Amino acid sequence: MSVTSPASPAPQTAGPKHKVYSLQLPNALPVGIVASIILMIVSFSGGATRNRGGFLEALNIGFLAYGHGRNVGMVLYWFGLFSLVAAWILAGRQVVAPQLKNPTPDGGLREIRRMLAAWIAPLLFAAPLASRDVYSYLMQGAMVRDGFDPYTEGAAVNPGPFLLEVSHDWRNTTTPYGPLHLWTAEGVTRLVGDNVAAGIIVYKAISVLGFAVIVFAITRLARALGGDPALALWLGVANPVVVLHLIGGMHNESVMVALVSLGLLAAVHKRFHIGLILIGVAVALKATAIFAAPFVVWMMVLHHAPRERGVAKQVLAFVISGIVALVEVALSVAVITWASGSSWGWLSQISGNSKVVNPLAGPTFAADVLIPLIQVFSPETTYNGVLGMLRSISMVFMLIGLVLMWWLGRGSINRAIAGTAGAYQVAFVFNSVTLPWYYASVLTLMGTFRPPLLLIKITTGVSLFIGVAFSGDGNHQLYNWWWDIGMVVAAWALTQWIFAGLPENLGSGLRERDRAAKPRPVLDDAPASSPEAS
Repeated sequence: MSVTSPASPAPQTAGPKHKVYSLQLPNALPVGIVASIILMIVSFSGGATRNRGGFLEALNIGFLAYGHGRNVGMVLYWFGLFSLVAAWILAGRQVVAPQLKNPTPDGGLREIRRMLAAWIAPLLFAAPLASRDVYSYLMQGAMVRDGFDPYTEGAAVNPGPFLLEVSHDWRNTTTPYGPLHLWTAEGVTRLVGDNVAAGIIVYKAISVLGFAVIVFAITRLARALGGDPALALWLGVANPVVVLHLIGGMHNESVMVALVSLGLLAAVHKRFHIGLILIGVAVALKATAIFAAPFVVWMMVLHHAPRERGVAKQVLAFVISGIVALVEVALSVAVITWASGSSWGWLSQISGNSKVVNPLAGPTFAADVLIPLIQVFSPETTYNGVLGMLRSISMVFMLIGLVLMWWLGRGSINRAIAGTAGAYQVAFVFNSVTLPWYYASVLTLMGTFRPPLLLIKITTGVSLFIGVAFSGDGNHQLYNWWWDIGMVVAAWALTQWIFAGLPENLGSGLRERDRAAKPRPVLDDAPASSPEAS
């Protein structure tokens, strides 16, 4: 009898191995550097180029600034701009979103700072991008230098090298900017004479200085409010809208926003008089800076008359603080007006650029939607007639909105800063004219006061849409409806991708923050993040 061993299992043959491929996202830092280098190079052919002279003509390659050369430059501008936006998106996904999910003190801040510095470095050598306003600044300075009044006369009264570069739309238009703007522009033109290139270089330096101050102030403001400095810097300063238009376009918002940011930072640290004076200086540059002053009044009331001291003392503190704010802001503007030898004529010219029409302004958007419907029933109705009526109505809504934002900004320091951002947003939505660089006043504050995730997403999506709205020469795509639809869809999808996996209730929000702060009504921050501790 034989015993057979159990059959051993047959050896298994290995099947074909399948490789798993994964898409490796590029690092945001080099993507942004390459994008900025491209923008710098093509700015001389696809940007807001000179009409006479310039860098390319000096190199005997001026043909790159017109014809096929310019077309290639404009295509490359779009490639560079979309690449810069892509770098910002990657930074949000790779640095900011992880920091929001697992927050650490100043986590991600160093990375965002390094990226921001690397991205703007090539733009220091770029020609004007997305706007010709810097040429108007130089022209206005030359007018003051040569004895003309930009508040009553257009640029055409003073022919010269600067006038040749001013957009035809503005050659017979007065300036709405304050005396500090004209004083600065006069100083620049006295320094450079009629040298357009040298004037651009000086204005670039001024813009970069203002931008650096914004970086300084916003990160510290976020710390003081218990916010995330990395988020504040990414959302508000590294934002492509801010980088393109303050560094590339050299708009005077760079200095105005810097002064307001410093003023708010001083006020948060209870240096109210310094804060109001800085805001007053900013008003002397551009009138919209005034929207920040009423919220400093709330901060003063919180400091001098906390809730437990009673309504009577709060009302008294409000009246005194309001008077002090009014006097200090007005005095700052008056001193600059006197020192510069300027006048108050700018107050009557604030709406002087109402000839600009684009749907970023609420009244214009409403007119664009309504006029085709109205003309079906009333063919003789004109676009300008409807637009003029809507602009007048919109001013009423702006006033109501500003009062509402101011009222909602009471009760805590964080609410005051959030209210300031809200007031600017209301102003720009209902203003007769709104341009992308105006939003620097809103964007720079949005990440400082611990906003809820929904607000962060809205700000991100709107920034993506506006960031790619303007071409290198200053024209916009906002009436290209297929472009608009595509960009809205892309902005929504990319925003969702950046913040994927984050809980919707991320961030305490203002309501919860106020609830936790009831025992300490003067400042709504925990001691570790209060101005005194920072």
